[in-house]
Amino acid sequence: MTDLRLEREFSVTPERLFHWITTPEKLLKWWGPEGMDVPEHDLNFNRTGPWFSIMRNGEGQQFKVSGHVTHVDAPKSVGFTWGWHDDDDQRGGESHVTFTVVSSTSGARLLIDHRDLDDSEQSARHESGWTSSLRKLATNIT
Repeated sequence: MTDLRLEREFSVTPERLFHWITTPEKLLKWWGPEGMDVPEHDLNFNRTGPWFSIMRNGEGQQFKVSGHVTHVDAPKSVGFTWGWHDDDDQRGGESHVTFTVVSSTSGARLLIDHRDLDDSEQSARHESGWTSSLRKLATNIT
């Protein structure tokens, strides 16, 4: 198993950043890598329970991921499980994601911990996806 950690600084309050990483209408503005949209979802990280999203690229390919929100500790952290679905909608192996928000000198820092990834190749793909999503968050957060 492989773990991944990304950190990004934002010039907003921790409460504002937490709102952007947990509220459905804000999540939709940055969820998924650049060039993707989210035509179907149940993204709500304000409460525990199931979630899913279907991301679609410019060629129309769809990618489904789902999980369960395991904890919400506003405005500090939210955790959820993560599993990709195959073309037959069968959910694959499960990994775990935690978004942690901490105060920083510039405002707030977001830490993304994605744990229990199968291998370094899967970790590299997720690092690329999260990095792209974080660029969208940085562009949209107000």
